[in-house]
Amino acid sequence: MASPIPLGAYTLPGRVTDPRAAIGQAEAAEQLGLQTLWLSERWGTKDLGVLTGAISQVTSTIRIASGITHFQARHPAILASLAMTAQALSGGRMIIGIGRSVDAMWAAVGLPKSTNASIIDHADIFRRLCRGEKVRYDGPAGTFPSLRLNDVPDQPVPPLVFAAIGPKALALAGRHFDGVLLHPFLTPEAVRRSVAAVREAEKQAGRPARSVRVYATVVAACDLPAEQELAVVGARAVTYYQIPGFGERLAAVNGWDPEPLARLRTHPRLVGIRGAADSVLTREELVEVASVLPTAWTAAAAIGSARSCHDTFDRYREAGADELVLHGSTPDRLGPLFRASREGF
Repeated sequence: MASPIPLGAYTLPGRVTDPRAAIGQAEAAEQLGLQTLWLSERWGTKDLGVLTGAISQVTSTIRIASGITHFQARHPAILASLAMTAQALSGGRMIIGIGRSVDAMWAAVGLPKSTNASIIDHADIFRRLCRGEKVRYDGPAGTFPSLRLNDVPDQPVPPLVFAAIGPKALALAGRHFDGVLLHPFLTPEAVRRSVAAVREAEKQAGRPARSVRVYATVVAACDLPAEQELAVVGARAVTYYQIPGFGERLAAVNGWDPEPLARLRTHPRLVGIRGAADSVLTREELVEVASVLPTAWTAAAAIGSARSCHDTFDRYREAGADELVLHGSTPDRLGPLFRASREGF
């Protein structure tokens, strides 16, 4: 029998007005034996630096990952300083997850969009700063005449994980990053293709086999009443599929006809909304919107009994994922899933 796949989970998924819940969720995650706790940074109540500092002091073994932040959202020295301070506080448990996001968001907030060239150079600048090197740089990532961290703790550079969907991003992760974070609602077959793309890029770059860790994100709503299960899965689905460009990428990777996206985005509840739908709509309203999505578009979630959920996890392990990141259900709600597993279902 194959060994079960390592599991991580998100804290504070979706819309949050009080970040203090992350403390109890982090403690629950460590008690369950989860490998990694992921922080979905969102400006306002989910600042990466603040949450990482707090979580590092109530846990001792679980890794703490940004899932995700962005290079251009902070000055390179500020991001490197945050990362190394977190490494010192946590005893070297930090992972920096980086994403590209969509160009419209960067235009709206007045920051430069990401390009492959800027991402690659930002990663190099980050690693050099974390090693205590002095950096002089003028290129796609910006102009930095003289950068250096004044003090660097005796801790390793945190692994860099890139959030990727399409083939170019997967190849970039395979060549330049320590890990890749795959998006929720990818089918096991889509994950299999994504893993193959990462491994091929890894090989072409002359890197050791399986040196890039593949994290597959799975929305989990296990052992919940039907209405709660629908709320968890439906709310997550709408949040991702409603974003122009983003939904199309997910449909393309899964091999789906993108036509349902038009029906979703013209739903009366979504008309006029800019940005993430879950920052405006209630969970009940998101479920109403999710009803227009084809069943196949949410079938990749882990739902039903604990046995059914673990069967879903096994399909992602067989597809080549190294670790799963459970999304939607917070760690403090995952106890029944783990108890059933220990008791042999």
